[in-house]
Amino acid sequence: MNLVTGATGHIGNVLVREMLTRGERVRALVLPEEDRLPLQNLPVEIFEGDILDPDSLDRAFTGVQKVFHLASIISILPGKNDFVRRVNIHGTLNVIHAALQNHIQRLVYTSSIHAIRRAPHGVTIDESLPFDPHNSAGEYDRSKAEASLAVLEAARQGLDAVIVCPTGVIGPYDYRRSEMGTVILDCMQSNVQWRIHCAYDFVDVRDVADGMLLAGENGRRNETYILSGERITYARLSETVQSILGFRPKIHIPISKDLARFAAHFAPAYYRLTHTRPLLTPYALHTLWSNSNISSLKAQQELGYHPRSLKESLGDTIHWFLENKRLVVAYQPA
Repeated sequence: MNLVTGATGHIGNVLVREMLTRGERVRALVLPEEDRLPLQNLPVEIFEGDILDPDSLDRAFTGVQKVFHLASIISILPGKNDFVRRVNIHGTLNVIHAALQNHIQRLVYTSSIHAIRRAPHGVTIDESLPFDPHNSAGEYDRSKAEASLAVLEAARQGLDAVIVCPTGVIGPYDYRRSEMGTVILDCMQSNVQWRIHCAYDFVDVRDVADGMLLAGENGRRNETYILSGERITYARLSETVQSILGFRPKIHIPISKDLARFAAHFAPAYYRLTHTRPLLTPYALHTLWSNSNISSLKAQQELGYHPRSLKESLGDTIHWFLENKRLVVAYQPA
């Protein structure tokens, strides 16, 4: 039996689907009031619980061999966030404790490329760089780094655990309209395209799920594996989406770095006031302008990880959104 925390999230529900196609049994840990649409009609065992509730975790871990821990809170807003820290760090500590108490065969923890120390341009980002719990970029980065270090410490103390670090995730089954899903939808629908000179590495959610399963099977204990895809500029991403659709926006508006920084300074207050999904924030700009020369060579060599082309991923994402637009929910702030 496999247990998946965060099973209704973008990566989580795709991981569950991939497990089921392989004939594996899956138990999905979901919050009592959580929307279960991403798991609808899937033959999974739904278990109500919370990673912040150790008692519910002990019950959920009963009879489980492998645990895939994905439940976390993503935030690209500035400033401290106690809820992000509580879920991402203390929730992970609870998962570690439950795994040890219930003698789990393997824990696969989904960290993030943002948990790794940011390197200057010209340096290849790989697993030789350490996790950085003091990262100045944002609370999400720090919390994921601290949680990752806790997993590594538990592995040194005897827990069979591995860590995977995806880059920017895109792909189908994006029921909750992730940050990048929102960007792709904007490229699909808007006649006005804002152009910011930036780039990042994006990976298909299905390849991330496959990489996680490979890590669960072939990964070395106490090791970290980066699951990256392909680096692309925002302009090229937008053009690829429009090429797939046969659509061209009527107006292109370039935005300078100075103007983007100015707008991002006021953006967090706007997002909180309008309850819309954050996109243009200082954190987002810092990330998109940062070094994104990211290598998945270790995962390729040790796990057999091979991500698909970004054009294929974008095509599948677009077609999924077109076929399921009524199921994609609006953003609800935490």
